[in-house]
Amino acid sequence: MFSFCTDPSVLSDWPWMACYLTTGKHMSIYLSVFTVLALLAVTAPVALMFGFGGATAARSSVLPLRWFGKTYIALVRGVPDIAFFLFFVIALDQGIEYLRHKALCPDWSEPIRQGNDFVVCQAAKMPLGNAPQWVHETYGFSLAVLTFAIVFGAFAANVLFGAMRAVPRTQLETAEAYGMTRRQTFWRVLVPQMWVYALPGLSNLWMVLIKATPLLFLLGVEDIVYWARELGGTKTSRFTDYPHGDWRMWYFLALLVFYLIFTRVSEVVLGRLMNRLTRGQATAGGEAQRKAAV
Repeated sequence: MFSFCTDPSVLSDWPWMACYLTTGKHMSIYLSVFTVLALLAVTAPVALMFGFGGATAARSSVLPLRWFGKTYIALVRGVPDIAFFLFFVIALDQGIEYLRHKALCPDWSEPIRQGNDFVVCQAAKMPLGNAPQWVHETYGFSLAVLTFAIVFGAFAANVLFGAMRAVPRTQLETAEAYGMTRRQTFWRVLVPQMWVYALPGLSNLWMVLIKATPLLFLLGVEDIVYWARELGGTKTSRFTDYPHGDWRMWYFLALLVFYLIFTRVSEVVLGRLMNRLTRGQATAGGEAQRKAAV
């Protein structure tokens, strides 16, 4: 914090604002930006992994696997995101605590379900009540990553499943005619070519994932939306050295600008990636590049 922040006589206009924006609580909202970026950096590849597994299972020749893949895609995509987030996190948390309760407290005689309450022994709590704060935050972040990955993995699976079907059948038949096994055809022909068909859908999914990060506060993670609402609300001199009125509009306007810049940068990067993938491909984009180079 600036040194003149301790001198009330100079706190006016911009000096006051500089002091206000460098308080300890404001450092929390700046750190929460990295929380959002970390969530995206971890969730995107995990969701893509879930999606690839779901798409592969949905096109499998093994009937149980095919049913599993299609059920996963249809079930998760058919449930509103906010309902899935609220249900899955509670169900998973209670499921972990139930298993720990059975393992750590075998002598427990009281019922776990007591009306609307879910009661387990203290040793089975996740995380433990006396655990450090970073353990609580890491646990909440891990649940958020898993929940986001399952939801967006289902959408990614649908995109990848369509992309696999979009690869011309003649390409696969040619590979088989050259003596490639089904595994070799899948990894050497189908997977490399499917990305050019999948990228438009995955690009849209990435944008939706960015816009879904404000749902973090529903999962107990103190993200930028939480801090914008907390810091922007009316503050009186009784509780803070920097009283102000209702500034939530300005805080959320800052979030709007942040997300617009973020999505614009994503569009540029994805556009360049698309150009790279379509180079030399028998697609509209690849044909346009070929004609432009002539």
